[in-house]
Amino acid sequence: MDSIIEYFSSIDWQFVERSSGLLLVGALVTLKITLLAVFCGVVIGLFVGIAEMSKKRIIRYPAKIYVDLIRGTPLLVQIFIIYFAVPALLSTRIDPYYAAVIACSINSGAYVAEIFRAGIQSIDKGQFEAGRSLGLNWVQTMSKIIVPQAFRRTIPQLGNEFIAMLKDSSLVSVIGFEELTRKGQLIIASTYKSFEIWSAVALIYLVMTLSISRFVAFLEKKYNSNGNR
Repeated sequence: MDSIIEYFSSIDWQFVERSSGLLLVGALVTLKITLLAVFCGVVIGLFVGIAEMSKKRIIRYPAKIYVDLIRGTPLLVQIFIIYFAVPALLSTRIDPYYAAVIACSINSGAYVAEIFRAGIQSIDKGQFEAGRSLGLNWVQTMSKIIVPQAFRRTIPQLGNEFIAMLKDSSLVSVIGFEELTRKGQLIIASTYKSFEIWSAVALIYLVMTLSISRFVAFLEKKYNSNGNR
């Protein structure tokens, strides 16, 4: 208990308060890139997840290769490839913001694809047969019957993916993109107050992740209650 009290008493809270504005700006940038990445990841993941279940090899194999390749390599390496390797190959330059969004979106898409694949496969096959018996084609059956039910079941997993991407987005600081972690690094470089800044950065991440967890739990409860009616 004494060590905890000593820990908090040693923090220069006035300095943390003065730096909070810059850190909060970085936190908003972190949320923005996470929202964009997960949104694009959901779009990519939905199509890739469905492609993984295709009976046609020409569709199924590329989808599986994409998922295995992205899930089997670190996000940091993927960021380096998008920001350094691809521009070098094309003899051009890419803005750190776009490199961050593209790399995180591609990474998220692979994980979301597996989430949707598992969610769709958990739906009873009779649901699909019922849709076809009503005169719906394959696309209509998937969009109106299967995917909505799968989405409801995958809310917790999608929430976990959002939280994971929120934290993993700190890796884009290595290419100079000024999100929360990078803002902390820049403040420390000019003030040498690493203890206070990293404590504040950790606290902001904690607040964001806990808030998202509560929101996901609310959505899960809401959709489950509506589905049981």
